[in-house]
Order: sequence, then C-alpha cells, then structure tokens
Amino acid sequence: MTELSVLDLVPVREGSGTVEAMAEAALLARAAEDAGYKRFWIAEHHAMEGIAGGATSVVLAHVGHATSTIRIGAGGIMLPNHNPFVIAEQFGTLDALFPGRIDLGLGRAPGADGRIANALRKDIMRASEFFPQDVAELRAYFGKDPAIALKPTPGWGASIELWMLGSSLFGAQLAAMLGLPYAFASHFAPDHLDAALTIYRDRFQPSETLAQPHVMVAMNVYTAENGREARTIASSQEQMFVAIRTGRTMKVQPPIPDYRQKLSGPEAAMLDHVWQASAVGSPATVREAIGRFVERTRADELIIAGATFDPAARRASLALTMEAVSG
Repeated sequence: MTELSVLDLVPVREGSGTVEAMAEAALLARAAEDAGYKRFWIAEHHAMEGIAGGATSVVLAHVGHATSTIRIGAGGIMLPNHNPFVIAEQFGTLDALFPGRIDLGLGRAPGADGRIANALRKDIMRASEFFPQDVAELRAYFGKDPAIALKPTPGWGASIELWMLGSSLFGAQLAAMLGLPYAFASHFAPDHLDAALTIYRDRFQPSETLAQPHVMVAMNVYTAENGREARTIASSQEQMFVAIRTGRTMKVQPPIPDYRQKLSGPEAAMLDHVWQASAVGSPATVREAIGRFVERTRADELIIAGATFDPAARRASLALTMEAVSG
C-alpha cells in the first residue's frame, strides 16, 4: 500500500482565532498518528488570515509534544525567506526534542505575495537565485562536512530527512541532481506534475542518503459517509481556492451545500482545473480515485491536504480515508 501522510496549514476558521487553530493542529496530528499516517507536515505561509503556520518550526514543536511516533516536518520551509544557518539551528533543535522524527521539505517560493520580501527584509528574487547553494549548505551542516568552520548548535550532524518540494520543473531537476526525495504540490498546482516526475526519475543521481528516486504527491482528499456530505465539507477549501485565485484572503468559511452550482463560469472552470488532484466522496469513491492517481504517478507516498470548517470533520475524514485505502 502507498504510504499516506498529512499536510496541514493550521487553518484559522471564521469565528475563531490562532489560539484555536494551534489547539486543533495538535489534535489533528494526534488523530493522524492514531490512524497510522506516516508524516504530519506544516507548510510555511505568510500574511494570510486563514493560515497560521508561518512560524513553522515553532508549530512543529507544539505538534511534536502532542504526538509520539509520527514523523513531523515542514512541507515546507521557503528557504529564500531564511538564513540556512538559522534553519539548521531550528531543525537541529527539533531533532534534539524529537529524535529521528524530523523532516525538512525545502521550497523556493516565498509563501506569500511580493510584499513579504519587505516585511522579512529580504531580496527574495536574489535569494531565490542562491537556492541550490543554500540547500547544499544545509546538507553540509547536517552531514558534518569537515570543510565547515562555523558549526550550528543544535544542527550540526542532526538526523534530518531532507526533501525537495516543487510545483514546477526546477525542483524536480534539483532534487534529481542532489539525490533527494521529491514532493510535488499537485493539490494546488497540478499543471507540471507528470513532466516533473518524469524529469526527476530520468535524471536522478543516487546520493549517500537515497539510492533510488522517491516520490510523494499531494492530493486534496475528503472522505465522508456519502458523496454529498463529502462535497459539502470540501466546499470550505474550495471557497479559499476561489478567494486566493481572485486576489483575496479570508478565514476558512462555513461549508456551502452545492457550492459549485453557485459559482460563475470562470470560477468553476478555475476550480475544476486546480482541483484535478482530488478525491471527494464516500470511502469507495475515494479509494478508487486515490488508486487511479497513484497508478498514474507511481507515487511512493501520498500526502493528503484539505482544510475543513469543522475540525472534527477533517479528523473523521482522515480516519475514513485510511480505512478505505487499507481495506
């Protein structure tokens, strides 16, 4: 069976705030662990009122203390926003707190619009040009490269599982060249999925940590007792997709039954396009959709995304999804 993991953005729901979002992230991670998921990843986003995972390493410490066995990590850290030395210290600290459980997925995008560069006092475009060198620097810290004079503590020699993330062809090329596992963000950017996986597998060069290509793909998954219920709870995430693609941000909204029927033609077409990597419905429907997607991508792992307005609905969806795929 393809291994399943969970991607969480620490959603902030209408009528609540970040205090509740943090508490629910811990509950979701514990539910994922209990259900048998392999990893629980938090994604770095900034200046979005509906997403509270910006201080990713801090949230991971919170999640780590709420769990005991599931791997936890960043899916991912947007490295151009940061100094590699500081990231090595942060994730080295996490490894010291939760030995053998820490993943670090690295992305090249800023995780917000261009204004974040000013807020972070960073030249994001220039920093993005140095992304490959920054990745290599992190590997040198974790791998205890003897050429490194200044050693991050914690961080030096930390047991971190490094991943390359991507939604275009660049990440696939770099992951292949460095011999890193590769995760594709098909849950919101499906266009280059097949081409990126082909490039990654064809150009893969074995490394000390990975002998052969290893692929994770992301998918929006909502499982409920019946299709109508699943589509209804999924409508909260669909509302966020529509808002973001039209230049708006908002908290996670209550579900709207038959939401797609209320959209304009262009909005519905956009959502259909973005929503290509999704499985929404009863356990049987979801099992079939996941099976087709895994067959298409030949993925080694699948990471499941998808916020809900009612946190209990997502915990229930995760449990039903695992039952459906395992059965």
